[in-house]
Amino acid sequence: MPMKNLTQTFLFIYSLVVTVIFIVCSVKLFNRLEIKKARFDEIEAQQIRIVEPDGTLRMVLSNHKKLPGIIIKGKEEPFERPQAGILFFNDEGSENGGLIFSGYKDENGNIKKSGGSLTFDRYGGNQELQLIGVNDSEYAFTGLIIRDSPPNEQGYRRIWLGKDNEETASLALKDKKGVDRIRLQVDKDGNSEIVFFDENGLEQRKLTPIE
Repeated sequence: MPMKNLTQTFLFIYSLVVTVIFIVCSVKLFNRLEIKKARFDEIEAQQIRIVEPDGTLRMVLSNHKKLPGIIIKGKEEPFERPQAGILFFNDEGSENGGLIFSGYKDENGNIKKSGGSLTFDRYGGNQELQLIGVNDSEYAFTGLIIRDSPPNEQGYRRIWLGKDNEETASLALKDKKGVDRIRLQVDKDGNSEIVFFDENGLEQRKLTPIE
């Protein structure tokens, strides 16, 4: 065989072997990088999304500007949210709760939209459990709210336990229409009472410690 052909054959075999070795090493390196955990001392981001291996959305941590609208089974509908926070999603990629918070002073020094809310939703419905606190120039209340939230129907508040704008601590039990039926309360001066209401929300009876 002529020397020229031998040289070409050698170069071809050499190139083939090097290429195979490169591919094998690249695949192994890629696989190692794929399962390697990344560790950071600090991450700065406007939004972070947690997804399942198949891409299903499970959680969003976001600033106000990038907080998404309502997402149901991976499809988003526009919805204005004036807060930053965390949104939770079920196994189907549908929103089922969240933690939101905000607060600022306007140009006149008034506190606006200061507070936070943690909610958990019913499957296919709306909020059923909410822990909320608001304290700004307009409102000052803190409480636990339990609602009825049937799918595709208007839900109503059934239980309120908390403190209102007048610094009255109360427990209100409501019917299926959201009407107070029993309310236990203690005002800021320490006066306590139990009030009973009819189906129209009209007071029927009041019990105080002196009775």
